[in-house]
Amino acid sequence: MTLQQMLQWGAGWLKEREVPEADLNAWYLFADCFQMERSGYFLHQEEEADAGKEKKFRQMIEKRGQRIPLEYILGYTEFMGLKFKVNSKVLIPRQDTETLVEEALKTVKPGMKVLDMCTGSGCIAISLAVLGKPEQMDAVDLSEKALIQAGKNAKRLGADVSFYRSDMLDEINGRYDVIVSNPPYIASDVVDELMPEVQEHEPRMALDGGADGLDLYRRLLAQAPERLLSGGLLAVEIGYDQREAVMELFREQGFTDVYCDRDLCGNDRVVMGRYQ
Repeated sequence: MTLQQMLQWGAGWLKEREVPEADLNAWYLFADCFQMERSGYFLHQEEEADAGKEKKFRQMIEKRGQRIPLEYILGYTEFMGLKFKVNSKVLIPRQDTETLVEEALKTVKPGMKVLDMCTGSGCIAISLAVLGKPEQMDAVDLSEKALIQAGKNAKRLGADVSFYRSDMLDEINGRYDVIVSNPPYIASDVVDELMPEVQEHEPRMALDGGADGLDLYRRLLAQAPERLLSGGLLAVEIGYDQREAVMELFREQGFTDVYCDRDLCGNDRVVMGRYQ
């Protein structure tokens, strides 16, 4: 088969299995497998595909047809302009979460101490370390396997981050200028209704926020005042419909200047507050 026929076959295979954005998914897998940019493809599309790469491409397409997430097949994704390795032990970084990093970077400066809760792949902590250059960047997760992956990402990207295993803030001492978190916030019964890529392949531990999706916020907000310096900032990602509930939790715990920012799609995405 020619390169053009291979790409057309891949897109068709995914469309038959109702994979979202089949054409785009096929291209990403094709470009990764054949190590080819669009310009190179148009120059060489009539050439015969290498047999070894054709076999690999077919395997990749078949995995995507099984609704295995594109990022897990590729083994990486981009976040804040950085390339993160991902696997099924960590939640796939989303563009929505860049809003949390961008808001935190308005405060994070050299000399500060920053903590990232529920770090997963380490995308938030590593981005803050690389872009904000705080004096101390710590990151926490309950999953040992997630911490291993986050550590590998930090090393590969040259980020100075210390990782700790802890159930929320239970094992953490000291105080921080900024605490950020993208905790599990999807209600338990909603997790089972998500698209197959999410509910069948991403770690449920990183998705399930309890009966109303707010369990981890309650725990974090109860513990955070003991771990924030005076005037310290707490910033968390939220679900699109959780603005009022999470802002009220902030106020109940004595946080001031409570504010909610929206993502690029216009959805409520980050709630922030300061603790005196």
